[in-house]
Amino acid sequence: MARTGWDPRALPDLSGRTYLVTGANAGLGFFCSEQLAGAGAHVVMTGRNPNRLAAARAALKGRMRDAGGRGTVETMLLDTSNLGSVRAAAASVRGRGALDGLVLNAGNVHPPKQRETTVDGNEVVFATNVLGHFALAGALLPAVAAAAGRIVWLGSISTSMWRYDPVDPQLREGYSSWRAYVQSKVATTALGLEADRRLRAHGVPVASVVVHPGYSTSGRTPGIAGVNEPTRLTRFADNLQAVITQSKEHGAWPLARAVADPYVEGGDMLGPRFVTHGMPRRAVASKITRDPELGDRLWRFCEAAAGVNWPFAAAAAAA
Repeated sequence: MARTGWDPRALPDLSGRTYLVTGANAGLGFFCSEQLAGAGAHVVMTGRNPNRLAAARAALKGRMRDAGGRGTVETMLLDTSNLGSVRAAAASVRGRGALDGLVLNAGNVHPPKQRETTVDGNEVVFATNVLGHFALAGALLPAVAAAAGRIVWLGSISTSMWRYDPVDPQLREGYSSWRAYVQSKVATTALGLEADRRLRAHGVPVASVVVHPGYSTSGRTPGIAGVNEPTRLTRFADNLQAVITQSKEHGAWPLARAVADPYVEGGDMLGPRFVTHGMPRRAVASKITRDPELGDRLWRFCEAAAGVNWPFAAAAAAA
């Protein structure tokens, strides 16, 4: 992957391309959608709350008008914690043809203090951050393969600081909100790298790429009605950490580069230059997430828990 010469404020022309972004009503997902649409792409913004999605779409279109953006956007309801919602959204997207990129951004970043489960019986953080995305990517793999596109998984720098091995992904014992979050990101990164190994082995022309946004905070992010409205206290506290933080707008740079940079390859990981902040560049995934045994173990677990087997043969044929 080329390491220099990338300008996140001047993406290549993405006219004619279609991307789906989960959790696009706020944070990284909103700004990734804005950056891709600003470069001419059609972006399907997904989220689980129809009112917040509508507000995000209106805000994005207004900002694009002001900036001269060339792309288009639409919204689609999708709750990654609910496998029924994932199946319904995937069925709708499959009927539209090829999909150039799938950005698996949605996530539960403020886990509950006590263990909770979804309607499917899965622990809510693992379900939202991992299982729903695993199922969505599997269901849409032929559509992404038809465009020789990319699947982007959202990791976290927390996996390099706390090396939780998700031997109990559902955390039936020893639950804590922080452990639930970190091990979900260990699983996400490991699955993204395992997907790359399996896609290559099956000859499917889809690049699986992992990214992390560094330390991106709401208090350093532009205020946007209905999208990002931090309190004065949040602004004050986040600005005290300005030397090691960045806005969510900048945190979305690695996500946009992962789908737009022609030199990005499957198995790459992208993140800010200075780990917590900076221009997007190639990064190194934490040691635990690079373990093929862990990737295979988590893959088999997710297949059983989500009831999904990725259709590699069908995807190879679609390509």
